[in-house]
Amino acid sequence: MGRPLPVQNPQNRFDATFTTWDVESVEDIPRATLHVYEDRTKNILATNDSPDVGFRWSVNPYRGCRHACAYCYARPSHEYLSFGAGTDFEKKIVVKPQAPALLREAFDRRSWKGELVVFSGVTDCYQPLENKMALTRGCLEVCLEYKNPVGIITKSPLVERDVDLLAELARQATARVSVSIPFWKKDVARAMEPYVTTPERRMKIVERLAAAGVPVGVSVSPIIPGLNDEDVADVLQAAKDAGASHAFYVLLRLPGAVKDVFEQRLRQELPLRADKVMNRIRETRGGKLYDTRWSARQTGEGVYAQMVSTLFDKTAKRLGLSSDELVVQAPVKDTFQRPDRTGQTSFGF
Repeated sequence: MGRPLPVQNPQNRFDATFTTWDVESVEDIPRATLHVYEDRTKNILATNDSPDVGFRWSVNPYRGCRHACAYCYARPSHEYLSFGAGTDFEKKIVVKPQAPALLREAFDRRSWKGELVVFSGVTDCYQPLENKMALTRGCLEVCLEYKNPVGIITKSPLVERDVDLLAELARQATARVSVSIPFWKKDVARAMEPYVTTPERRMKIVERLAAAGVPVGVSVSPIIPGLNDEDVADVLQAAKDAGASHAFYVLLRLPGAVKDVFEQRLRQELPLRADKVMNRIRETRGGKLYDTRWSARQTGEGVYAQMVSTLFDKTAKRLGLSSDELVVQAPVKDTFQRPDRTGQTSFGF
């Protein structure tokens, strides 16, 4: 991937100080290198009460993400850790080594009723560190042990490693996977998602999971007005050909420091398209770069946003892809049961 990027973070909204580098050129700024931190949290299930998101419970084995997607809405969450939302988010990764054990403890509580658990609500549960740490796989093994429904959203081919678990979860409980493929043009994808595999390779994930009997689809998210809305039909057609059963999208969201990271990357990597894209974003957000209102923040408003919605819905319908709701909102089987270590069965009530 070449020489590491210089350390570069927007101002942390929770920090009274801001680091600047008194150097003659950007080449003199320290390089951003990988640091891994352990989170010894006592809880692993995160709760969500947003009406825009179709699930209540999620598990995030990792915080921060090596994929370095410029548009990632989760970047501001790193500021709560006293890190930055820029290169810190990409290089200072927090891991939860006890995630599988904590999930087992949560499932053993009498209050747990076997609801859907989504991996992950924030950063990719199959980012590169998972290859070594296998925290997501450990959590999936727990979900299979308890027959607890699972939903997964990822960009990474590493999910193919766990096809055995996912196929068995799909058979005994519920397992649905959504592969994030917002771009179809490789050069644009590389500019916005520098450390993610190509769109074509991600479509192979769909093909392989579908062949194994795992319900799988695509998340064409985010759709960035003026940049990848033109890719929608190609992505959906390729997904259908690969065996996808569902598709959904979310319009680009730029909360907090994400605006700065996104615009800087856009102007650096795609300068000739930058003004058009920024203007189109404002057109879908009432003249602003972000709208915090429920519902509107997911789909935008105005003529251009409606055009994107119509294009997506009509294309998905023509191809026979379910698109009326997020995959994680789809019905799940009531299969949860606690294993009885004495050899008898203990159901979830």
